[in-house]
Amino acid sequence: MDSYLIQVDGHGDHAPVLDVHLKTNGNSISLGKVKGRKPRWAVRASEMSKKTFNPVRAIVDTMKVEPNPKKAMISLSLGDPTVFGNLPTNDEVTRAMKEVLDSGRYNGYAPSVGYQSCREAVAAHYSCPEAPLEAQNVILTSGCSQAIELALAVLANPGQNILVPRPGFSLYKTLALSMGIEVKLYNLLPEKSWEIDLEHLESLVDEKTACLIVNNPSNPCGSVFSKSHLQKILAVASRQCVPILADEIYGDMVFADCKYEPIATLSTNVPILSCGGLAKRWLVPGWRMGWILIHDRRDIFGNEIRDGLVRLSQRILGPCTIVQGALERILHQTPPEFYHNTLSILKSNADLCYAALSAIPGLQPVRPAGAMYLMVEIEMEHFPEFENDVEFTERLISEQSVFCLPATCFEYPNFFRVVITVPEEMILEACSRIQEFCEMHYQGAEGAQDLECDK
Repeated sequence: MDSYLIQVDGHGDHAPVLDVHLKTNGNSISLGKVKGRKPRWAVRASEMSKKTFNPVRAIVDTMKVEPNPKKAMISLSLGDPTVFGNLPTNDEVTRAMKEVLDSGRYNGYAPSVGYQSCREAVAAHYSCPEAPLEAQNVILTSGCSQAIELALAVLANPGQNILVPRPGFSLYKTLALSMGIEVKLYNLLPEKSWEIDLEHLESLVDEKTACLIVNNPSNPCGSVFSKSHLQKILAVASRQCVPILADEIYGDMVFADCKYEPIATLSTNVPILSCGGLAKRWLVPGWRMGWILIHDRRDIFGNEIRDGLVRLSQRILGPCTIVQGALERILHQTPPEFYHNTLSILKSNADLCYAALSAIPGLQPVRPAGAMYLMVEIEMEHFPEFENDVEFTERLISEQSVFCLPATCFEYPNFFRVVITVPEEMILEACSRIQEFCEMHYQGAEGAQDLECDK
């Protein structure tokens, strides 16, 4: 039998030396002395973590400003409809969750892509003749954010680029940069209710373009694209052979005078990954239930993209099983009046906010058609003491205790975003304070010119 003898010889501050002898068939062979490694701590953050950058947090976290202690804080900044308790989810949704929890049947692991019955429920809910779906076309995810992450990860490689709306949801950039994917920003046009500048969009496409992100209805704009505009977007994607990642988390959250068109229902030849979830329409963002719907009627994705999504989903063990157990009932038994009531409140708040802000000199709100937001232009030439939208919103907090997100967070300076999910009386009070703030700082053309000269 062969045997090995390893002797460690170390003295004082000198590194240990290994004296290695190999004994085979009774003969001892010395392999000489090998200097050992001196252990030392060298823990460094990964390159992925260093590339991860959230524009909202980077801006908001540096806004070191205290609200006016004489006025209660009104936050119009967070896209969470549950914050003030005025928009609870439906009782049927809550009962479904309670019964699933009490059943004890959904406490274990589910398949990484979700239970088959739940995927069937989502497919049945969203399938239509223009865009049919089966369970195999559905991947369940931990919220819509993970759906977007998986869709990006399966479509784009490091070194490729994606086309992202400006203004747009900051997560697209955060995820892409962490993956080594370049972001190209295409413009939305406020004067056209935030339609896409199609000429600018198409000019950005090159051989490294992996996908086009279309967010409709929009965060932060509250805009809803018409059928004809969506068809023009699809025409660009078709001409350039670029697949679409459709962020449709606000799907069907449109006001009564508008119609929502899922983009996949308007095309047979552009492959689309549509991302959605329970968060906004059902008012339960903390439940973290999302999905990817794979629309590929020309078999352009083939099995490769579906298989890739399955493999990526296996990195974690899928979304919460309790919510999965309640999903079919949530989708199919939530009463229509619940959706109607939610939209009535949002529409009323949007109208109040738009009317109030439109009357304020120096502000130009853009009327929303859905989702939970509206964008407001600041005519900076009339507020010359402020350098930009970040300074404007900082002073709005310190003087009036009203917190709106500066649109620099969405790559669109000199605007701010208002969240319209707060109670009506809070919307009215916030608008009144914004009016007081603007009247205090507004300068007409001559006044602004004088201030510039003083500088």
